[in-house]
Amino acid sequence: MSDHVEGDGTREDPWILTTPVGTSEFDVWRDDAADPPALWVRVGSTTLSYQLRCIEDLHAMLVAHGDWMPLGNADEQKEAKPGTVEAWARSADNPVGGFYGLRKGYRGRFATYVPPVLEHLGLAEVEHNPRNNRMRAL
Repeated sequence: MSDHVEGDGTREDPWILTTPVGTSEFDVWRDDAADPPALWVRVGSTTLSYQLRCIEDLHAMLVAHGDWMPLGNADEQKEAKPGTVEAWARSADNPVGGFYGLRKGYRGRFATYVPPVLEHLGLAEVEHNPRNNRMRAL
């Protein structure tokens, strides 16, 4: 689990998490009242949002996968490497039939910001190497 976690996961008191490589902190909070319910990520002055169901969907996919899976971080405009968490989060074959990201132009980087949330919640283990990190379900 991440060494540095603060907050309770609300907009007023977000979780303060660290990227898998450990170079950046970011704020995360749940918004169950949004339509659709959202997971909000604030990195500096940039705010990204993903469908909140991504937490349960990613965990279920990792359980079914049964082994470590590369994260494969990529911006929305870049192709995600096949077989990675990032590629799954954009795939027409995932439970939402495409991007979990809610804001066009900011739908990428799923594998940078969502895995630390699962790690914080005790749902997954995430590697913290300088590059080529992976995750697996707990």
